[in-house]
Amino acid sequence: MGIERAPFGATGQESTRTIFGAAALWTDDTAQADRALDLLLRYEVNHIDTAASYGESERMIGRWMGRYRERFFLATKTGERTYERARDEFRRSLDRLRVDQVDLLQMHCLIDPDEWAEAMAPGGALDALIEAREAGLARFLGVTGHGLDAPAMHRKSLERFSFDSILVPYNAPLMALPEYAASFEALIDRCRARSVAVQTIKAIARRPKPEGAKGYATWYEPLTTQADIDRAVHWVFDRPGVFLNTAGDVDLLPLVLDAAARYDGQAAPTEQEMAEWMESRGMSPIFPVPGS
Repeated sequence: MGIERAPFGATGQESTRTIFGAAALWTDDTAQADRALDLLLRYEVNHIDTAASYGESERMIGRWMGRYRERFFLATKTGERTYERARDEFRRSLDRLRVDQVDLLQMHCLIDPDEWAEAMAPGGALDALIEAREAGLARFLGVTGHGLDAPAMHRKSLERFSFDSILVPYNAPLMALPEYAASFEALIDRCRARSVAVQTIKAIARRPKPEGAKGYATWYEPLTTQADIDRAVHWVFDRPGVFLNTAGDVDLLPLVLDAAARYDGQAAPTEQEMAEWMESRGMSPIFPVPGS
């Protein structure tokens, strides 16, 4: 049941191309967390991505670390923008995760220009990340982002600092937007030239969630059938080297991991086939599109 692995940028880590998006462990449901762990072990997933702001996620993962720390490349994030607040939040993350070091510490959703300026200035969050790396508390540093501006802001971040990884939205409806596609490709070119690891999110997003809709814990409406998830996951995997972070709902995890494990790299769908599939499933970008 092994999933294809690839070099995680220049870190020396060979990660499964599906990374466990641990926002799925938002609550303190230990039975749910243990089901997720069973799936990760069964599919030999070796990379976990969490964040200080993901509810109980860090605490749930911390329960595993005494026994399984060596099996996982462990990443977390801080959403704070000043040195002191980012430093203190990261220290709390270490306590919750029950570890002395994480493999990757990331600035969380650094997209807003004013927040970017604050985080990157002297006395900003970047100073806390650098300090954590120098102290041996984090091995590598990254930056993440949501929304249509994420690729452009990540390019700006990479001009400011040599991050080891980025995280960015990537799915077929987004790449059907010419401006987003061009910005994303420019980011990929920059990352490839500098051996920066590229993590992607929202692979199985179908469309914005209707107001008041219930169901999956994702904030968007996801694809839910195995066939559709296969198409979405394999489409991401058709781009060599990028990683797919799983969706924020444990019930979707087995479907995504099963799709990833069966990827064979054969006969990628054409643009026309993808367009017809998206139309038939009523898919659309999950972020507001200016002018639409």
